[in-house]
Amino acid sequence: DESKERVKSALVNSGFGFPQDKIVINLAPADIKKEGSHYDLPIAMGILAANADGNLEISEDCFFAAELSLDGSLRPVNGVLALAMMAREKNLTHIFVAAENAWEASLIKELAVYPVKNLKQLINHLRNVKKIPIFQGEPKINQNIEEEIDFGLVAGQEVAKRGLEIAAAGCHNVLMFGPPGGGKTMLARAFNSILPNLSTEQALEVTQIYSVAGLAKENGLMVRPPFRSPHHTASEAAIIGGGADAKVGDVTLAHRGVLFMDELPEFNRRVLESLRQPLEDRVVIVSRAKATYKYPASFVLLGAKNPCPCGNLGNPHKACKCSTADILRYQKKISGPLLDRFDIFLNLPPVETKKLLSKIESEPSSIIKKRVVKAHRIQVKRFKETKNYFNSEMGAKDIKKYCELNLQAQKFLKRAIQKLGLSARGFHRVIKVARTIADLAGSNKIELSHLAESLQYRKSEDELY
Repeated sequence: DESKERVKSALVNSGFGFPQDKIVINLAPADIKKEGSHYDLPIAMGILAANADGNLEISEDCFFAAELSLDGSLRPVNGVLALAMMAREKNLTHIFVAAENAWEASLIKELAVYPVKNLKQLINHLRNVKKIPIFQGEPKINQNIEEEIDFGLVAGQEVAKRGLEIAAAGCHNVLMFGPPGGGKTMLARAFNSILPNLSTEQALEVTQIYSVAGLAKENGLMVRPPFRSPHHTASEAAIIGGGADAKVGDVTLAHRGVLFMDELPEFNRRVLESLRQPLEDRVVIVSRAKATYKYPASFVLLGAKNPCPCGNLGNPHKACKCSTADILRYQKKISGPLLDRFDIFLNLPPVETKKLLSKIESEPSSIIKKRVVKAHRIQVKRFKETKNYFNSEMGAKDIKKYCELNLQAQKFLKRAIQKLGLSARGFHRVIKVARTIADLAGSNKIELSHLAESLQYRKSEDELY
């Protein structure tokens, strides 16, 4: 129904006429809801091919996807990369799309991509009157490096920088807490600068998500890990995904990248609790009456929070003006189960004035990034026979296989668990972080020092509150 008038007008205005007979368009399978304007072009080609006056034969290895304007020109559509990947799976080799979508489809090297301007040009090509040259241009590459803050610009906070380096090396979730002015937001925005580029497989995976969301045109091929920073007033559908059209949310747009949630307790409690499932399963399941959608959501969660509503609790230079009830209510907005899903907790005190005025340069992101890349390579080799990429993705079986502890480390960890009151999930997260620290040190085994440093970044609820 959406395409009827567009297709009819496009054919008539292109000089092909429109048959007066009854036309039936079969969109199979019938139980799946069809929507979107990318069906316009294949419907038009089906009508032309079925019309005896069309004198048009289309080979079975062709794929068409584009919206039609009333004058017969082709308009770009969302999700062309996903459609091109589907065409490859169906062994289709020739794909015809709007010229603006050609670079996106050309990311799939096995396809011959034809950028089409209008229906007349396409028909002339299929009738061998005038061939459309195969797209040979280079895809738009999105580096986004100029938007990243260098770690060398952040004064002080050496412990926090070390914690974020470990988080980047193993893709661990981090919660930063402390009074305003400690550098939580700046460090979070600098985090991407120490992450390596995405692999070819990951870049296509992320770009496909942005293509479906209609953001690929402005972003190009996503070779850098995405960074999403939603405002605390964002709805559950905006962050998790959903709504009437079951659109992807920020957790999916942050796939293979970073989701930064500043002022974490200010987010709606329901939004925070809905993060628990994607953080554990690394996928988002959006259920609707007619269908259930499953979106990827493997990301690093960076959270930042103040100790109280005014932010000055524990600040040696400013007095806190909040009541005890206000402080307790504010801190309890983040539930224990959600806190348990953070691997690393970083306390950022106010930066000393002498460090702000110091001319000594901090370690730049480029140096830290080299160590992170080295740790990533170790993990790629370790998990080459599994579906995992990083230490944070290990399950209980992988932990037993790759994280063997000697007797001394076992005794130390047992005492720490009793003191901190760690849950089974917290216990596993301590070992995963220790495995990453060992990788950064180039050690095959987890030593006592690695385990001790990992426990340093683990806090009990009492310490956080």
